[in-house]
Amino acid sequence: MTFTKSLLTGAVLASAATFAFAETIQVGPRPAYLIDRMPDGALKDQLAACESGPFKRTDFSIGHRGAPLQFPEHTVESNRAAALMGAGILECDVTFTKDKELVCRHAQNDLHTTTNILATDLAETCVTPFTAANGDAKAKAECRTSEITLADFRTLRGKMDAANKSATTVEAYLDGTAGWRTDLYSIEDGTLMTHAESIALFKDLGAKFTPELKSPAVEMPFDGFTQEMYAQKMIDEYKAAGIPAKDVFAQSFNLDDVLYWIKNEPEFGKQAVFLDGRYNVESFDYMRPETFSPSMQDLADQGVNFIAPPMWMLVTTEDEKIVASPYAKAAKDAGLKIVTWTLERSGPLTTGGGWYFQSVKDTIDTDADYFTMLHALHTEVGIEGIFSDWPATVTYYASCMNLN
Repeated sequence: MTFTKSLLTGAVLASAATFAFAETIQVGPRPAYLIDRMPDGALKDQLAACESGPFKRTDFSIGHRGAPLQFPEHTVESNRAAALMGAGILECDVTFTKDKELVCRHAQNDLHTTTNILATDLAETCVTPFTAANGDAKAKAECRTSEITLADFRTLRGKMDAANKSATTVEAYLDGTAGWRTDLYSIEDGTLMTHAESIALFKDLGAKFTPELKSPAVEMPFDGFTQEMYAQKMIDEYKAAGIPAKDVFAQSFNLDDVLYWIKNEPEFGKQAVFLDGRYNVESFDYMRPETFSPSMQDLADQGVNFIAPPMWMLVTTEDEKIVASPYAKAAKDAGLKIVTWTLERSGPLTTGGGWYFQSVKDTIDTDADYFTMLHALHTEVGIEGIFSDWPATVTYYASCMNLN
């Protein structure tokens, strides 16, 4: 396939370079690196036998903001990398600018950690200007897309999502990338995208779409722009681009957004994904279905077909084996399809994997356990797909297991 930056508008038009991709998917050395570290056993043998491929694009492999283990998230370069690794579905987290144009950012208020805004004249638009670390007080800043126009947004460059909270200068604050990531691919590039540009790019790359409507950092309505208008505008941009609803998996943590799509855009609503953030509710316990409000059946009765919790909510341990949790069983019993997030976002797993692996941390002690967790989510839970910061690992597994 061929991707030409000049097919896109605005910031992406800045380069007319053409990049030719081989049809063969490339997974690189990381899957083999992880497999080498697995304990001897049937799963290791099965995965090792697939080393020569062939590897295929698969909807089971979802690029989480592209491939941000090494590329700046939500950039052209990050998504090109994810597609090359075989991600069949790519994500644009959707927020809006001061002039109500939709752009790809993980949050409306993350420009200070994901772009170079603090090193530009647009720093004066930040709602919290850069403040240097001083004693016990950490460095801070907050910059929002809702404070700048689309034209302003196009002048920025994406960088790895990070900040040095001990910094006393802007330059040091922007230089906070974790050691297990890299700035290698953000020195010259980091091309930001509007939501419409992401649609054109993902289509050209042969991928499907999973936009997430992000919760605004500003009070809604915003200058007359209501939450419903926001949700509709996102869908309208797929319709304007001629994208069939079956190729779009619209997401939101806000159940009302999902229900809006189900009611007002039923073809898109069939595949709308409820991102389950109820782990933030004090009364919620993923091990006790009676604490789920609404229940899984209530969600299904309202027309929800897809649910997407963090992967730790889907699993627990029995006899030192990772098995499906009561949450996962309740979702399946209600007929809900499950996707989950986020593989390979935790960095090295030698200390148990942190937040994403919290429910099975006693079984996690090596990076090889990325495959251990992935296999359990596939075989024990029956997930439909998984977001990953490095889609090649999931692509390798899905190709080996002959998943679509």
